[in-house]
Amino acid sequence: MDGFLNKAIEIATTAGSKLILALLVWIIGSIIVKKLVNMITGLKAIQNLDPTARSFISNFVKIALYVVLVLSIISVLGVPMASVVAVLASCGVAIGMALQGALGNLAGGIMLMTFRPFKVGDYVSAAGEEGIVKDLSLFYTTLDTLDNKQITIPNGSLMNSNVTNFSAEDIRRVDLTFNLTGAEDISKVQQIMLDTVATCDKALTDPAPFASPLEGVPGGLAYTLRVWTKNENYWDVYFDLMKKVPTALGEAGVGGPLPATKFVQG
Repeated sequence: MDGFLNKAIEIATTAGSKLILALLVWIIGSIIVKKLVNMITGLKAIQNLDPTARSFISNFVKIALYVVLVLSIISVLGVPMASVVAVLASCGVAIGMALQGALGNLAGGIMLMTFRPFKVGDYVSAAGEEGIVKDLSLFYTTLDTLDNKQITIPNGSLMNSNVTNFSAEDIRRVDLTFNLTGAEDISKVQQIMLDTVATCDKALTDPAPFASPLEGVPGGLAYTLRVWTKNENYWDVYFDLMKKVPTALGEAGVGGPLPATKFVQG
């Protein structure tokens, strides 16, 4: 009986020591991981990257270091690494099937970082959503909409959809359409539109603005007005011309299309 108690005490002491050591490794390891992540992300080479790349590298390094920490704790507890590898290998298929969505998002995040269709701060339209890119992590991309809503899109869905990046180029074209009566002199209407554009100080002269009839509409013609501006001035130019052009046309006596006539067969 004494031998059994001594053996039990020995086992409990050994197991307790391993648990305490594992707990200490976790606490100290967590502190070291945080310091290493801060140190790596604080490197000048990393700081020179854009916010998208910095965020991605930070998340990747943190996950990799915590994986190493967990494996270290398993080793401290006395679990043979060969057994751990065997268990992971046997569970790999099941885990892969259960986490295929998450793995797809991870692969999508890596592809997004590789091909870089956008970066943090860009205004994009993708996966049926539209907004400013706030964050790009390993699994999800977060957008802020213009009306201050936050949208989280899985990277897997994002990578498999068409992405329109409105911020990719330095300049952007403002396209406006005005339906006017077909009785007006076309050259007169064009000149009024171009003269109005000249009063908009944020509109570019190179490329030159363009105004022309676009197509016929019931009772008149649809005119297109195309003006180039710097990307950050797009909405300023858009709303400015939407106020000024109809006002200028109205002051010149140019009206909208005539109402469609209804023909009644007798």
